[in-house]
Amino acid sequence: MIVAVTYRYTEDVALRDEVRAEHRDYLRGLADAGSLLLSGPFGAGAPAGALLLFRAEDEAQVQGWLDADPFAVRGVVASSTLAEWDPVLGSLTGAL
Repeated sequence: MIVAVTYRYTEDVALRDEVRAEHRDYLRGLADAGSLLLSGPFGAGAPAGALLLFRAEDEAQVQGWLDADPFAVRGVVASSTLAEWDPVLGSLTGAL
């Protein structure tokens, strides 16, 4: 199953900057394991946050990964949403 996650960050930019390297190292480990397919922040004109795509057995597994993310542990993430996602069209569908 593919799970799409949307993060919304708090307004504490200094904390976000402080924890960013640890957060990215954590996500890199999930990517290297094949669990995280894509991730990245929204552009400058969007609310502060990010989109992450995971391959997982179920949403509970993804929630566990999110709970352990240094951004969540340190209070950078104000809210997150999870939804099963079924990619149908596009150049990346074969890679997922």
